[in-house]
Amino acid sequence: MTEHVPHPGLVLIFGAFLLPWLRGTARSVLVIALPLLALWLVWQVGDGAGWQLHFLGHELTPLRGDKLSRLFATIFALMAAGGGLFALGQKSRIEVPAAFVYAGAAIGAAFAGDLITLFVFWELMAVGSTLVLWSAGTRPAYRAAQRYLMIHLLGGVILFAGITGHIAQTGSVEFTRMALDSTSNWLILIGFLINAAATPISAWLPDAYPEASWSGTVFLSAFTTKTAVYALIRGFPGTELLVWVGLFMAFYGIVYALLENDMRRILAYSIVNQVGFMIAGIGIGTELALNGAAAHAFAHILYKGLLLMSAGSVLKMTDRRKCSELGGLFHSMPLTTICGTIGALAISAFPFTSGFVSKSMISQAAADGDLLVVWLLLAAASAGVFLHAGIKFPWFVFFQKDSGLRPAEPPASMRWAMIFFSILCIGLGIWYEPLYAMLPYAVDYVPYTGAHVLTQTQLLLFSGLAFFVALPYLKRTLTITLDADWLYRRLLPGLVSIGAAALSGAMALGAAVARALASRLAGLIYRHHGPQGGLARTWTTRSMSIWVLVLLLGYLILYFL
Repeated sequence: MTEHVPHPGLVLIFGAFLLPWLRGTARSVLVIALPLLALWLVWQVGDGAGWQLHFLGHELTPLRGDKLSRLFATIFALMAAGGGLFALGQKSRIEVPAAFVYAGAAIGAAFAGDLITLFVFWELMAVGSTLVLWSAGTRPAYRAAQRYLMIHLLGGVILFAGITGHIAQTGSVEFTRMALDSTSNWLILIGFLINAAATPISAWLPDAYPEASWSGTVFLSAFTTKTAVYALIRGFPGTELLVWVGLFMAFYGIVYALLENDMRRILAYSIVNQVGFMIAGIGIGTELALNGAAAHAFAHILYKGLLLMSAGSVLKMTDRRKCSELGGLFHSMPLTTICGTIGALAISAFPFTSGFVSKSMISQAAADGDLLVVWLLLAAASAGVFLHAGIKFPWFVFFQKDSGLRPAEPPASMRWAMIFFSILCIGLGIWYEPLYAMLPYAVDYVPYTGAHVLTQTQLLLFSGLAFFVALPYLKRTLTITLDADWLYRRLLPGLVSIGAAALSGAMALGAAVARALASRLAGLIYRHHGPQGGLARTWTTRSMSIWVLVLLLGYLILYFL
């Protein structure tokens, strides 16, 4: 029974606090065993409510299982295991425990049956992910962690305000489908979209993730945005606004990834792009589209983790991150090259990879709903993915003009983690039935039809041709790209500085004017009341009598008027 099953997320969270006290083999075993134990517990959670708690007159459900919850909890646990294996050689004693707290909170959010529990795990994710970023130990990482935390605290405040308003209006804390018919529900949606890196509030992701360590970015790529996707599937399926938000994200991520020179920022922007596909599917809202969004989130965590593992391996072995400084690494890093290429093919939805069997469901849902414009835009975005992540990343990092670097392959634990995720990316692309069986709705969809395979293959081939034709224009130089965060990182502080200077000048001018007026007033008073002033000299009795008479006459006139 579910009520007797330990909470998988809490097991991972509390187990993480044991890691800093262990060394050597014991620590390595626990790093792998904890996520696998959590994964086993995920599949012990049955359908329906499990734990029940009473809080402030409300009945909370910290553990509620169904197919959607188990799907996301499964991939979160798998990602924690793969990321832990990849990070076994990480010297930081904070990163992996923080990452397990982060992953456990994501699992907790997936099983949350009420909005209060969801919020608690949501904020715990922000704490864990900030510590993962901060543990990189560099000044850029510290500053990025501060900005990251500020954005997520803002999102948390907005989400808390929405949840509070929703509970006050409905009297219910249940986490279920909501309509955009109240301010509180709008605030909840905005809180979800901030964590989903919805454009234009998406700059926090490419700003923060590339500043993490070579292993930290792998963890960061998996949980925050995909937990937001889960929350949107649960809370706002079929909301038409999300179709256009998702499409805008898809193209926004493509444009910035094509402009980018930093290999990990390329992959960070591709997260924005891929989450856009998922959000568009949620907005379409049919069972096929929601299955596609959920399946694509599952597949995305695998191939994005693989891509960032290959990028992290390059970073660790070369200490270089700019595409303009890399190239020709396939000579000495063939395994990393192969694994990175598999990840690139999977993100491009190449046939017989996990991306193909998930992303094609979203496109088919648009076609089935007679959403021609949406289908065309999704197809164009699919071609753009192949340009920036499918070809650009592996080409400039591994195959372009030889940089002369000859780094060795990364340590064994990193290699095995990449091999494990490569097998999953290809295995799910060929044997997709287990994935389809975990989806929230019954699947009546066959990905490998002649039309699907031919259409996607043609799209990818023409996209590849366009890349090599435009290659002279795509070669990167030592430049940076300006994103929307420029508004609050540069423009807003600049305006504040200008405003502060203007206010300081105005205050100084006001003070000078006040001093001048005070000086003139003091002179006037002195002139009349000083030793030589008219009011200071001696007056005769006759003069005073005349002035008293004048005042009395004036008073009588005013009285009778």
